[in-house]
Amino acid sequence: MRVHLGCDHAGFDLKQALVEKLREWGHEPVDHGPAEYDALDDYPPFCIAAAEQTVGDPGSLGVVIGGSGNGEQIAANKVRGARCALAHSVETAELARQHNDANLVSIGARMHDLDTSLSLVRAFLDTPFSGDPRHQRRIDLLSAYEER
Repeated sequence: MRVHLGCDHAGFDLKQALVEKLREWGHEPVDHGPAEYDALDDYPPFCIAAAEQTVGDPGSLGVVIGGSGNGEQIAANKVRGARCALAHSVETAELARQHNDANLVSIGARMHDLDTSLSLVRAFLDTPFSGDPRHQRRIDLLSAYEER
């Protein structure tokens, strides 16, 4: 599966580690930046690019990374069709996929150690949408609002 990535300076090291780990897991990482560490970078262009490409690439998922993950989630969710969830535990990562069919996950690199961060991403990628009609109905309501 293609996994689109974007981050800010606080998430740069985790993104770099994740690119390698995604390859090990058999995925195709697509890095939307930044290409190098810059303490003064701005996350919106990188996270928006990752979200746009995720939405435009059926079957792919995305990961955005920052210090807390909050701003990156907000940026990704500005893209029509993006459903980016902030994961702070394996359970929230799984539920984002099972119940919300989230197509992106946001991770706070300063909130977790490397192993925990990787486990959040792995849980997100490995969990399918349940397809439960009540969850699909809610997603459809959000999509209808977004189209207005």
